[in-house]
Amino acid sequence: MSQTSIGRKFRVYLGLGSNIGIKESNLSRALKLLPDLVTVSEVSSIYESEPVGLKDQPWFVNTACAAYTDLPPGELLAYIKHIEGQMGRIMNFKGGPRVIDIDILFYEDQVINTPDLTIPHPLIAERAFVLHPLSELNPLLFHPAESRTVAQMLSVLDRPERVKKRRWSTLYGSGLLSTPKGTLIENKLREP
Repeated sequence: MSQTSIGRKFRVYLGLGSNIGIKESNLSRALKLLPDLVTVSEVSSIYESEPVGLKDQPWFVNTACAAYTDLPPGELLAYIKHIEGQMGRIMNFKGGPRVIDIDILFYEDQVINTPDLTIPHPLIAERAFVLHPLSELNPLLFHPAESRTVAQMLSVLDRPERVKKRRWSTLYGSGLLSTPKGTLIENKLREP
């Protein structure tokens, strides 16, 4: 496999979410902590979404990013878990509130099923808060286990949770918050 123009070999897509603290700032901080081992190339808009499963908790903000890395899948997982810990994530219980959640959605076109890691992420096809930002990044991204594109999965989503698209905060432009790494997709898209 050849190197990309940014020097990393493997294309990955990551999903990020937060529902504790200054949620948008948490997403931005996680994106800033990914380099040097993960180079973020594009970042989607933010999507506010109702919690799935445990409903009695704050709504989430979610985004996705396209990135490149030289890390193999298992090492990438360890790296993002380290970032989550660095940001104060406590693994209290499944589906509970969290300061940050980073998931590996896709790693090239690989399908991996081990006790510690499943790629593509097993719930992509059921989650509007994952499919919407992924669709911004690459609607034709092919899910090798589902044999469908992101756009196709989004179009047939049975029971989507409530999801609302919004732009990254204007506080980034005023210098009060630091800008997320990568090119913001929302700057390329025209609002309908």
